[in-house]
Formats: sequence, structure tokens, C-alpha cells
Amino acid sequence: MTKIHLLMKKEDIREEKLTNGNKLAVVLDILLATTTIVSALTDGAKEVVPVLHRKDAIEQTKKYPQGEYILAGELDAKPIDGFVYPSPTLIRESINGKILILSTTNGTVALRKSSSAKKVYIASMLNNPAIAAAIQKTAKDDTVLIICSGNSGETSLEDFYGAGHLIDCLMNNSEYELTDAAKTALYFYRSREDAYEVLLDSYVGKLLDKYDQQPDLRLAASKGITSIVPILKDGRVVVETIYSL
Repeated sequence: MTKIHLLMKKEDIREEKLTNGNKLAVVLDILLATTTIVSALTDGAKEVVPVLHRKDAIEQTKKYPQGEYILAGELDAKPIDGFVYPSPTLIRESINGKILILSTTNGTVALRKSSSAKKVYIASMLNNPAIAAAIQKTAKDDTVLIICSGNSGETSLEDFYGAGHLIDCLMNNSEYELTDAAKTALYFYRSREDAYEVLLDSYVGKLLDKYDQQPDLRLAASKGITSIVPILKDGRVVVETIYSL
């Protein structure tokens, strides 16, 4: 039976262990990196380039003509000079047909640290049902590692809830062996029906609310509104498939 592990933060990733055995990684950063990535691809982005830091992002811009990309990022939840803030509702206005170069404190770092896994899925509550369907189809002898990006070394309430949503979607499709951490996330998710209220109550959620970013919170709390399955491939996030759910 396929086993589901849950990591609580990006600092728990052991890159050397990801190469051992057949491991599928699923990265979540509900507020906001993976929500932004999934939303941008749904809204017509060609691809997303997740980077480790600001300097790396600026280097990536040199590979593309001006006007073919959007450079977005934050550091410790604060805007970076010269970057668009990585708000999915803001980026969607101009992302169609363009490349998103994205630098965030936690989510894009978690993605890059997970790159040695057999496959890396990008998940959010927007597309968790589609990710679950993809895992059901492909994870035969694999171990599934759900990775919460966390918040600068701390557990993130919204990622833990999002992981519980993904595990709930998985359990609706098939049977899996869950670690205690995975079971805890599942039980927490099933005990809280209102995703928006959970996200609003999180540390990052309160910051977004303070700065009037409720539209991003509402989008991030939307369950199953897109069927795309994005994967990390050669350092870029592209849509692998679209499921009819």
C-alpha cells in the first residue's frame, strides 16, 4: 500500500533522502506561492520559474526578452523592490501568455529543495482533487511525501490545513497508509469546514487581511476550482495534464 508522509516545513526536507527509492513530492504553500503558481498557470501563464532568492530571479530575467515575463516576489512577506508582489489576483490580470519568475521566502525554496524527487507536484486547495487523481494513477510502488513549506522554520496553519485537504481527497479515491502526522492533518481538516476562516486565522492570513488582500485569501480558500496538475520539470513548473473531475 502506498504510504503518505507529511513534512511540516521546508527545513525538514532532506534532499539526499529524496533520491532514495521512488518518492513523489507534493509541495504546498497555500499563502501564497503554490496558490499563485496554480492560479497563474490556470490563467494562461506559459510556465513558472521558481527561484531560491532575489538574485537568482534577476539572473533568470536575462534569459527572456522584456515583456515576455513577470518578475514577482516577496521576502519575509514584504515586497521586493522592482518585483510585482506575488498576489495571484493581481498577477492574473497580465499573466496570460507570459512566464512568471517567482521568488518567495518559503514556497519556491521548498520546491527547489524537493527537485531531486522522482516527481514534484505543485498543490493548493485550488487543485488538490486533481493532484490526488494524478497520484492515484501514478503512485504504485511510490512513497508520497507531502511537504508543507511552513513559515520561516515554523509550522504554518494554512499549509497544515491544505495538506489535510489533499489527504482527504486522496482517501476519497483510494486507500493509503498514513503516518501519524498525515492522520493529524486529515483529522484537523475534517474538523474545520470553513477554509476561509482557517486561512484568515493564520499568521500570514492576518497579515494579508491587514493589508486588504482578502481577495487572495478567498481565492486560496477555494477548493477544487481548477483541474490542472503542475509539475516541476528542469527547474520550471509546467502543466503535466488536466483532469476531468
